Amino acid sequence: MTMTRLTPDLIARRIGQGRGAGEADLVVKNVRLFDLVTGNLFVTDIAICGDTIVGTYGGYRGAREIDGRGRIAVPGFIDTHLHVESSLVTPMEFDRCVTRHGVTTAICDPHEIANVLGPAALDYMLEGASRTVMDLRVQLSSCVPATHLETAGGRLDVADLVARRDHPKVIGLAEFMNFPGVIHADPGCLGKLAAFSDRHIDGHAPLLGGFDLNGYIAAGIRTDHETTTSDEALEKIQKGMTVLIREGSVSKDLHALAPLLTVATSPFLAFCTDDRNPLDIAEEGHLDFLIRTAIRLGVPPLAAYRSASLTAATAFGLSDRGLIAPGKRADIVLIDDLEVCAVSDVIAGGVLVGPEAYAGRAPVPPVGLDSMKARRVSAEDFQVPASGATAHVIGVIPGKIITAHLTLDLPVVDGAMQPDLDQDAVKVAVVARHGINDNIGRGFVHGFGLKRGAIASSVGHDSHNVCVVGVDDADMATAVNRLVAIRGGFVVVEGGRVLAELALPIAGLMSDRAFEELIQPLKDLRTAATGLGVVLAEPFLQVAFLPLPVIPHLKISDRGLVDVDRFELIG
Repeated sequence: MTMTRLTPDLIARRIGQGRGAGEADLVVKNVRLFDLVTGNLFVTDIAICGDTIVGTYGGYRGAREIDGRGRIAVPGFIDTHLHVESSLVTPMEFDRCVTRHGVTTAICDPHEIANVLGPAALDYMLEGASRTVMDLRVQLSSCVPATHLETAGGRLDVADLVARRDHPKVIGLAEFMNFPGVIHADPGCLGKLAAFSDRHIDGHAPLLGGFDLNGYIAAGIRTDHETTTSDEALEKIQKGMTVLIREGSVSKDLHALAPLLTVATSPFLAFCTDDRNPLDIAEEGHLDFLIRTAIRLGVPPLAAYRSASLTAATAFGLSDRGLIAPGKRADIVLIDDLEVCAVSDVIAGGVLVGPEAYAGRAPVPPVGLDSMKARRVSAEDFQVPASGATAHVIGVIPGKIITAHLTLDLPVVDGAMQPDLDQDAVKVAVVARHGINDNIGRGFVHGFGLKRGAIASSVGHDSHNVCVVGVDDADMATAVNRLVAIRGGFVVVEGGRVLAELALPIAGLMSDRAFEELIQPLKDLRTAATGLGVVLAEPFLQVAFLPLPVIPHLKISDRGLVDVDRFELIG
């Protein structure tokens, strides 16, 4: 981590205020401090000088004071891995959306927008991160495009990453999804790993174990958020990784991994959300939701709050935070109840979070407003030629981005394979939208429950082509064409009519509106999808993960079905 050199005058101010020689800039009075060393609560004042805590375990006077009586102070929460784009809003709106939930540091990987726009995406996200109240840090995207099995709009080479390596908001290299490339020492992978060998490197290694895991970790990769079982997590932490327990809008691993999180293991387990949309944040929360859920599942509060702050800070080399202690960054969450993590106030870098904290921030000009370049499609584009009755079918597993590789016998009419609602097998297609080619990958998916119509999304990890799931070919075409017209987003169609939609014009991934304005359209989309028979709690993010060919077992891209286990297209 790059440390800012202090002036003698600032050091003297901190010393004086810490010693109580004069008024501190800000004091939280009479609060119960939750000690992450012992797990005890102590009544104390907390003195802050600028953006730094300078005093605890004593009484202080402040130029400004906050009454902490009856409340508990815990360190600010650190989300160790997320994609701002999945919140569907800009970095500055993401800041407004989640900081009030106690998140004072977030570590993001902008590979979603980078797969659309390339290096310009990194510059956009770094500029946005420079204007947030929370400390939004960036991991430079390691795998853009993620694989050779899809068509992305952007590309990041080693030179693009190295050119931004020393930006003050950059920690290191983001999730290294091409774990086969690492294991087999692909020269391109080795070049990126070498360029960041002295920085933090995030992992992405679902189901990896044994000697292959040893090799992956030996490459310098230190964290993993794709762990879905306790046995897998235990092997990884025993081999020196920090496992980031994920609970997003689709990927939900907390229930499976919570039994492993104890006071003893908490230094090796942190929390992340990865992909969480604003409706779930509004209805459930963010990291505060993970903490309260973990405690409800039997995790000791000391373990939960350690993982949410101190462990995360340590894992990413952020040695200036993670504890409420002199010399640490003034990231403090005031809560009314320890077990339910009821956040009442947040201090981020010494700033009390509220409307005034966000006032006057210059906006970052939007990018990627012309990213939807897919050609106009028709119903005929979604016919699936039959070479027999048996089809490879993607099996959706609720709460997971891992999918099953199914084979089902489907009806054939005039040489074209048809959906079978009795088997819950409907069509899925990925339409290239970056203007590079006119590819359309076609297949079938099980698990949506869809009975009629179509739902479509321009959010399609990681290359973000248009993904559409449907029963009716004409409705699938209407949905895709509508997405192009609104410059990206989500849409639900039945009988040729658009039932609900949300425009995401920034690279086809993010809205240019305030996060509060997205809540009702997202509810309308869920309602409309449910009305078509969809049984999934978060259907649009589930659609978005169908084209992700780095997650086992069967996926689809604009080039066709992908057998992820064999890392090849199915002919």
